[in-house]
Amino acid sequence: MSNPATDLSHRLVRMTGRDPHERGRVATSLELLFDLTFVVAFGVAGNEFAHLAATGHLAVGLFGFVFAIFSAVWAWINFSWFASAFDTDDWLYRLVTMLQMVGVIILALGLPTFFASLHHGHVDNTTMVLGYVVMRVAMLIQWGRVYLQAPHGGRVALWYIGSLLISQVVWVALALAHTTLTVFVIVAIPTLLIELSGPIFGERSRRREGVVMATPWHPHHIAERYSLLAIIALGEGVVGTVAALSGAVQEAGGWTLEAVLVVIAGVGLTFGMWWTYFGIDWASALHANPARGFGWGYGHILLYIGIAGTGAGLHVAGYVIEGKAEHLSNTEAVLTVAGPVLLFVVMLIVLYSLLLRTADAFHLLLLGLSIAVLAAGVALAAAGVSMGWSLIVVMLAPVVLVVGYETIGHRHVAADLASLQG
Repeated sequence: MSNPATDLSHRLVRMTGRDPHERGRVATSLELLFDLTFVVAFGVAGNEFAHLAATGHLAVGLFGFVFAIFSAVWAWINFSWFASAFDTDDWLYRLVTMLQMVGVIILALGLPTFFASLHHGHVDNTTMVLGYVVMRVAMLIQWGRVYLQAPHGGRVALWYIGSLLISQVVWVALALAHTTLTVFVIVAIPTLLIELSGPIFGERSRRREGVVMATPWHPHHIAERYSLLAIIALGEGVVGTVAALSGAVQEAGGWTLEAVLVVIAGVGLTFGMWWTYFGIDWASALHANPARGFGWGYGHILLYIGIAGTGAGLHVAGYVIEGKAEHLSNTEAVLTVAGPVLLFVVMLIVLYSLLLRTADAFHLLLLGLSIAVLAAGVALAAAGVSMGWSLIVVMLAPVVLVVGYETIGHRHVAADLASLQG
């Protein structure tokens, strides 16, 4: 198998696959550059959601945000797993990857139009789809190389290529049709299922030959890649906090207690979610149980939506402090933060249980306590307590997980990993 780490030139090489047990495998500078383009997509989606929510269009704003983050993360997942298995780092691979980055940027540029169309009762995702098609054309080129060059790669490549081609035809047709939101959802659901099923069937295409996963992805590399995107999503929490602070300070002519509380809550949530996510050795668990890698990888889509959504909710809180969200109650504003935090906490426990094949009673207890804390924060807002103090309570949800992990939970994690590896 090719190993770009030992070859500093970028001449064309056969795309035969990387060694899935390669020592010291880490993210490349090209992968890090690729990730940076998603900062733009996450940030624009958060801003647009906050604007729609503040103007009284919370439901359509939420749909647009979920769809936008899902689209971006799904494209990222496709590339990251491919790169883990087939990164040749030759000049063609680099150029095709850069083409994908251009597609991400185009997708991000189309988000304002997409959100504005939702506001007016229809769906205009033409520019988004253009960016998506650019990314997909790049992936088709990559999988074409696998089909032609990789031993035993033909069958799995055809599954990926087929699902990509079919789904892109539908996305283009939807973009040109400018349908209503209802029609869009009805057509989009089966199209998404086609996209999601392609990798699943592709990876299972060689099960009869005794191969667990058809592509030679690297468990530690994949775990690192997912953790890097988690950090990028957490950055949206920092952006949302800064947006809440700057707007409030400008409007009030200085610091207010409400602004200080929201900033504390935003920073605390960002730190807490980081601590809890990185408290689990995902790499060792993936290495010991690679067959569950795809379920773990797909589940991260919802986890990333929760992380990025927390930052978007904090941006909504900034609009409330500025007095630019007259159509939004304090309870709804708190829910825009508490809801994504709940999604993050639930998915963290679900992914842990899925990958380590356990339903640890202590972790379920922590989950219940975190949900109770979130419910308390929302209840306080409904009872008339200020948004700032309510968000301080919401902030304590990941703190529950941190304290539980540092006192008792880390021993449970170590025992579960030892059992899985044994």
